[in-house]
Amino acid sequence: MHKLLVLGDQDDAYAAGNLQRGGKNTAASDHAWAVTRALAAEAVRVGWSRASFLQVLLDGPYEAGQYARMLQHRRGYDRAAAWLQRAWVGAQQYVQNTEPITTRQAFHAALAALRARIERTSWKGIAGKTDLRNLIARMDICAQAGSWDHTVSERDLAERMGCSRTTVHNSNGRLQHARLLRRLDHGSPTEGARWMLISPLSLTASHPRSTPEGPQAGGALSGPAMRQGDTGADIDSHAAARLMRLDAFAHHGLGGSGLTLLAALAERDGQSITELQGSASVSRPTAYRQLNKLKNLGLVEQAGEVYTLAPAALAGIGIRTTASEEPGFDWVEAASRLGTAGVGERRRQRHAAQRAHWRREQARRLQRRRPAGTVAAHPALAQAEHVRADGVAVDPSTGEAIDGLCVGSDGRWIVHHGPAEHGWAAC
Repeated sequence: MHKLLVLGDQDDAYAAGNLQRGGKNTAASDHAWAVTRALAAEAVRVGWSRASFLQVLLDGPYEAGQYARMLQHRRGYDRAAAWLQRAWVGAQQYVQNTEPITTRQAFHAALAALRARIERTSWKGIAGKTDLRNLIARMDICAQAGSWDHTVSERDLAERMGCSRTTVHNSNGRLQHARLLRRLDHGSPTEGARWMLISPLSLTASHPRSTPEGPQAGGALSGPAMRQGDTGADIDSHAAARLMRLDAFAHHGLGGSGLTLLAALAERDGQSITELQGSASVSRPTAYRQLNKLKNLGLVEQAGEVYTLAPAALAGIGIRTTASEEPGFDWVEAASRLGTAGVGERRRQRHAAQRAHWRREQARRLQRRRPAGTVAAHPALAQAEHVRADGVAVDPSTGEAIDGLCVGSDGRWIVHHGPAEHGWAAC
């Protein structure tokens, strides 16, 4: 927050990038409002007064107060103070209605609440299932880090999610737009970008916030986070985290819909097709298609209208049924039968080659870089290796004299093209 106050939002961590209200200055004003609200919340937490907050942003030379000072210059002090007052009041309400996380145990409790919320949220469509994988992978990283802030690269995240880097990049954009994820910086040559997972939970949340309604044309989500009632979604995210990186759940295999069907049955075994539509957030045709694949592998068996998991289905071990004469023995064989074997290994090899190329390129640039404090000589100045003791210009590689080139009294090169009798020979 001190860096945000003094230097401003250099990494665009609070940039929304939308023009929903219209107007050419909407993006800039929304960005300034988000930064001001964040600073106001921190000021409330550390015990500032409202007058101190207004004085720092309006009278101080800090970058974060530039928009408020511009507002004061254009519309007067009262308008700028009212704008900051609204940010202050909203920050006070937010801090009062949010439990502070002061210990690692409190963070894990908050993470468990977020996990339960995500498991009971309807994630529709291919884009929705990808965003679910993204959040599950990030929750596991946050659990290890012990904080909402975490560092991960797109390639590492792609290997965890079992998808391409481009898919991860698009998913990150959708989650940022839905205000479930925020990028804190752009990373470094040796580390990935730093992110913050945002929990929408609060003490006074009367209506659940969830994902957008689903993907529209082109795979983009329909808008920011929407409020919706209980959809019956319920999956086991821990089971999904273990399975989603496997080749069997690649795009042309079982995919995200097959993953959520297994995770829904792992959470509550024995569901009908109608119940699975809600718990796994899939359409009826998709549910039938993926359940037929799972039945052919012997991982799911059907008794009437109820579908149940095989005893070791989460390990990829199927059982012999009427629909599966040759059940699978593990997930490797399942991927081979689905035609997606080796997808993950090829992706890892491609990422390893890209990382090695990046390291070689950085080492090459480091070798070419001049040491700190050195200044390159001006090209017009003659260097010692290019001039003989008698002042004749020579080629340092061959030692031959260069006609038409000599050194002046100021040490700079002089080029002449006239004949020697015109007096150029002696410069």
